[in-house]
Amino acid sequence: MTALIQIRDLKVHFPISTGLFSGSKGAIRAVDGVSLDIPKGQTLGLVGESGCGKSTLGRAVVGLTRPTGGEILIDGEPLVRDRRVQMIFQDPSASLNPRMTIGASIAEPVRLNKLRRGRAAIEARKYELLDLVGLPRSAAHRFPHEFSGGQRQRVGIARALACEPEIIVCDEAVSALDVSIQAQIVALLEDLQARLGLTYLFIAHDLGALKHISHQVAVMYLGRVVEIAAKKDIFTNPRHAYSRALLSAIPVPDPAVEKQRQRILLKGDIPSPANPPSGCRFHTRCPVAIDRCRSEDPAWTKIARNHESACWRASELSDLM
Repeated sequence: MTALIQIRDLKVHFPISTGLFSGSKGAIRAVDGVSLDIPKGQTLGLVGESGCGKSTLGRAVVGLTRPTGGEILIDGEPLVRDRRVQMIFQDPSASLNPRMTIGASIAEPVRLNKLRRGRAAIEARKYELLDLVGLPRSAAHRFPHEFSGGQRQRVGIARALACEPEIIVCDEAVSALDVSIQAQIVALLEDLQARLGLTYLFIAHDLGALKHISHQVAVMYLGRVVEIAAKKDIFTNPRHAYSRALLSAIPVPDPAVEKQRQRILLKGDIPSPANPPSGCRFHTRCPVAIDRCRSEDPAWTKIARNHESACWRASELSDLM
């Protein structure tokens, strides 16, 4: 399947300043050599703990953060700031102007990008977008503070759609919402993907949020992707210790099952991205690490079609954990 987005050895490093005249000393390696493909019309879920670099990666894809190295290709062409790539943010309140009506916020990108000509056409598009995201047309005359969190996120989705994108980066787009509202927003995103042929990079901090919407899942730790697989394989046969730990943290609604299943509790904190560990970056917290993990970067192990793990013990992990 042809990839719409190709990310090749992407790096985003932020210099550490030591003072006004002293220059920089080292760098925060927020994203440190990530390669991913996202086929057209599909969703790649990107999961990892806070601070692993997933949001920085998303901002680089949108063009809000300039990469230090590597490249991002859209339809085979190098990415420049492009209206075809849009973002849905975690907190819609922070991305909406409180002094602008909802209608004005949605109409603004249509007007600025000259996607419709004339006031009547722009007005018609505004109401069409409200219809698409399930908001009443009367919402156009109201302000962001008059809406609930879920409704504001629908406005954020409408604003992203206003630019007629092919690719949408969803950066923790449902994590701030109640569980029932999360399900509604995920269902809306799935419906829009089916109707409009959208491609999603869906960023989350837990695997549970990706269970329904993703086609593939990439697991990220300390600036690097450590496992990538079809959704089913990640949930039934994870082959990286970090993926297994994330999976074990998803609560099970059945108390009997929850009581019997094994939880994998990781010790310690994520190391500093300014000074990542040698070898496998996860070895400082991994319960099955061996000497090789501490000294050598793990090679990618192919588990099955579309399933790879950067772990020296991937082939035997099922017997170890």
